[in-house]
Amino acid sequence: MKSSSRAWYGNDVGLSIRMLITMLLLAALYLGFVAVLWVARVPIALLVLVILVVAFSQYFLSDQIVLWSTGSRVLSPSQAPELHQIVDRLAQIADIPAPKLAMMPTRMPNAFATGKNPKTAVITVTRGLLDRLDPQELEAVLAHEMTHIKNRDVAVIGLASFFAMVASFIVQQFFFLGFTMEQGRGRRGNGAGAVMLVWLASLVVWAISYVLIRTLSRYREYAADRGSAILTGHPGHLASALQKINQSMMRTSMRDMRQAEAFNAFFIFPAIRKDSMMEVFATHPSLEHRISYLEKLQEKMEK
Repeated sequence: MKSSSRAWYGNDVGLSIRMLITMLLLAALYLGFVAVLWVARVPIALLVLVILVVAFSQYFLSDQIVLWSTGSRVLSPSQAPELHQIVDRLAQIADIPAPKLAMMPTRMPNAFATGKNPKTAVITVTRGLLDRLDPQELEAVLAHEMTHIKNRDVAVIGLASFFAMVASFIVQQFFFLGFTMEQGRGRRGNGAGAVMLVWLASLVVWAISYVLIRTLSRYREYAADRGSAILTGHPGHLASALQKINQSMMRTSMRDMRQAEAFNAFFIFPAIRKDSMMEVFATHPSLEHRISYLEKLQEKMEK
């Protein structure tokens, strides 16, 4: 099973093409954005310096910040021997180093993975997840997070978001940017049109990239669902886990939901009671679409 699993791992041509198209659209959008900044003579060096500092901090500190913010604590093998055995086995099949394990003290059933690369990765599960899922369903959830780690999804989404951060920074710092640009020209008043052009371009780039990055995030979720199916050999186990998580989410207190809401992009299942927005603005596919995708995988694997 291991050799065939590795041969099929991640090989969904249609999904790969959709992800590639989304990345190309983002690249084209960002290249156009850079061209506008260049023509408008924006002090790019200062802008890039500020963003690089932010990106550097996020890249090297975000993992610990997320763990600290969620109150998660790392579990040693002696504290959770069965969980570590599952993770070690899945990591061997996925051919990556076994990530650390952590637990988030909340009754909301969920899980997420952090780490800029497989060597620094951490998989976090909530207390609610351990209480509600059976061992096979739990293994499927851990395999989903393992796939995120193997695919370096945290780094991919972070890279895709870089120029969106630049655009967001310009939109938020509009007046400071306008003053800096006019000072650089040495002619107050003549740069008003260029400043407005840059602000409008930044707003458009931020809005479009917001949708594209969420589209990419949804595709990465499908890929992680697929990876879970391949690693475990049973797509139905993840489908069952997702349904249980969704049902339990309906009974989760609003207090726990609000505490977890800021980390929805990380979770295997967003901390919402129902689809409150159109899927185009969501970081995850709908439950119905994920179940349908897993059912199709089940059919293929049974042939």
